[in-house]
Amino acid sequence: MAIQIANPTVVDKIERFAALSGLSKTAAVEMALDAMLAGKRSDDMDDVRARLDAMLAQLDRIPDLPQGYDPLEWDELGLPR
Repeated sequence: MAIQIANPTVVDKIERFAALSGLSKTAAVEMALDAMLAGKRSDDMDDVRARLDAMLAQLDRIPDLPQGYDPLEWDELGLPR
């Protein structure tokens, strides 16, 4: 599928990048998009990590309660009271 770019400034940038890199215009655009997408995936993962870290920090603030682990009380024989 063909793509048409009507903005002359963008077309000029593509042509300059292609000339500087020695690539065709198509290859130059593909290379630039690949680099941008790779950076975006990294940013997304950083965001996910930050959100998970925030959730784990909230969980760490919950106090440890004995009844939270075992709601039953046990006698010296190991039987529930």
